[in-house]
Amino acid sequence: MATLVRRLFKVVLFCGLFRLFLPYVHTYPIPMPRSQELAWLHVANRLGIRDPDDLFFAVTVAMNLIAATLAYVAIMKLWRHYRRTRRTVRDNE
Repeated sequence: MATLVRRLFKVVLFCGLFRLFLPYVHTYPIPMPRSQELAWLHVANRLGIRDPDDLFFAVTVAMNLIAATLAYVAIMKLWRHYRRTRRTVRDNE
């Protein structure tokens, strides 16, 4: 049961981090300059995508996944370090 709770907590943590980064990690300034619009259109056409918004969505989701993954890995490493140092302090007492 404890293993299930730990795994569920990790999934919820990752989903929460992903949701947290949604409004902050994006590929454009608001509003998008004309030159950047043309760049998105050019890249979308080169990749065979009709609508540049489809490319924008895929890139934004990928960037959010990368940011959430990096934050998740950092949190897990910090937690392991905290647990390891706490265990050694308890053993020395």
